[in-house]
Amino acid sequence: MPEPGRIVLGIETSCDETGVGLVRLMPDGSVRLLADAVASSVDQHARFGGVVPEIASRAHLEAMAPTARRALEQAGLELSDVDAVAVTAGPGLAGALMVGVAAAKAYAGALGVPLYGVNHLAGHVAVDTLEHGRLPARCLAMLVSGGHTQLLSVAGIADTITQVGSTIDDAAGEAYDKVARLLELPYPGGPPIDSMAREGDAHAIAFPRGLTGPRDARHDFSFSGLKTAVARWVEQARREEREVPVADVCASFQEAVADVLTAKAVRAAGDLDVDTLVISGGVAANSRLAALAADRCAAAGLTLRVPRPRLCTDNGAMIAALGAHVLASGAEPSPPNIPADPGLPVETVVLR
Repeated sequence: MPEPGRIVLGIETSCDETGVGLVRLMPDGSVRLLADAVASSVDQHARFGGVVPEIASRAHLEAMAPTARRALEQAGLELSDVDAVAVTAGPGLAGALMVGVAAAKAYAGALGVPLYGVNHLAGHVAVDTLEHGRLPARCLAMLVSGGHTQLLSVAGIADTITQVGSTIDDAAGEAYDKVARLLELPYPGGPPIDSMAREGDAHAIAFPRGLTGPRDARHDFSFSGLKTAVARWVEQARREEREVPVADVCASFQEAVADVLTAKAVRAAGDLDVDTLVISGGVAANSRLAALAADRCAAAGLTLRVPRPRLCTDNGAMIAALGAHVLASGAEPSPPNIPADPGLPVETVVLR
């Protein structure tokens, strides 16, 4: 006899990962992960030092059907078992989003099931429920990735998310990529910098902490000045024909990023009077960020929730999870002509 609950298929194509996930929405409202299949085109972008939209779109076209089949095989399901389809409608790269939205419309139409066009950023928050269960009634989420650095007040994962703060220039992950390129480390820059930093001295170089002065915005971020400071320090060392201590540069840069992120997140949690902080996005897998966040949350009496690294990066499971929560809320499905919206604001959790 099949297990009770509704099956939601999620599709994610906002950037360079083609993700297809499957979850089961249980009768009690909990969500169980069944499959998480991802095909990445990151290797095709590495030689350019960043994502090339046209390459990403073509890679999604080629990977979509095979990735969906792989997810169904992982879950031991047939396509006919799917009860609803959720897809990232934005934000993201326009062409990449269009591939996923078109595929989702085709699957939903062929199966005769509801379609939910959902927000990529909200998906990064919803994915935590696959690992740690339901979110509290109110919490703070910090989303840290290559394209986004945001503080979000979450009063309802299916419908009530408000931006509290954001980066005014580079995202944290973007700064990692640019510093890695400067130091001739591989792309994407997060993992190699994290690895090198373990061998370096985090206090060797006093890099600046952006927007941390008494008159600066309490909840906004800036990493452009930090990136520039690293570049000037390295260029000066090279002009003086000194060996660049790459491990120390990585450790000092990473300490500056983690220091600002965690300090501002803990401050915002206090300002909002919430007792839970969720950190997600690709940079959430960073070892120093995780350690410092754990220390500061413990000192402040906050519960810290961080999904495992596989779920922090872009994936279809997070979109399936968000779709399941939207379905459970009783929200009306999205219309069949939903667009791909590259600039979709986080406050719009689902397109209606």
